[in-house]
Amino acid sequence: MSATAASLVVLFLVAVVPLAPTEAVLIGAGVLAASGEVPLYLVVLVAAAGCLASDMINFTMGRRMGMKALDRVNKNVKARAMVVWTADQLASKGETILIAARFLPAGGIVGALLAGALKWPVKRFVPVAAVGSALWSVYPATVGYIGGQIVDEVWLAMLLSIAVATLISIPVGMAIRARNASRTLSYAEASS
Repeated sequence: MSATAASLVVLFLVAVVPLAPTEAVLIGAGVLAASGEVPLYLVVLVAAAGCLASDMINFTMGRRMGMKALDRVNKNVKARAMVVWTADQLASKGETILIAARFLPAGGIVGALLAGALKWPVKRFVPVAAVGSALWSVYPATVGYIGGQIVDEVWLAMLLSIAVATLISIPVGMAIRARNASRTLSYAEASS
């Protein structure tokens, strides 16, 4: 097996495992694509397929276990509030929220578990999860690719790309948390 094929297999396996460092591995695969080792579209497709497989596993767990599937996530007030808020949003804005949740830390996991627990039909969940997985996969792969185009040293390109991804995600996460802080706390109080 070539190094390129092996890196794509690793990317797929990391994307399938919940809470694995998929973003960092995908940035690295984007850097690899910038060097010409593998086409960027193939990196995105493999990552999206792995994320979709992970979503299907989590969705199935949610369907079989119901809200008990979220017990591990519901350990503290903030996490419980996020689950309650996401459940409420899924009920009213469904597809859009499920796609957007993919961009939040552990949001893809929570969204898939909730969609399963809320008994979404598979034919409704799969297309939405596929779009969310594909859109999310484009982001870190492109950041890595651009970093690899700017800097020739692979390790430096990785560091630059991860720094840029962090600089983008921190303010976005803070803005989302600030916007939903009061609403989230009222959800936490309601669910206690």
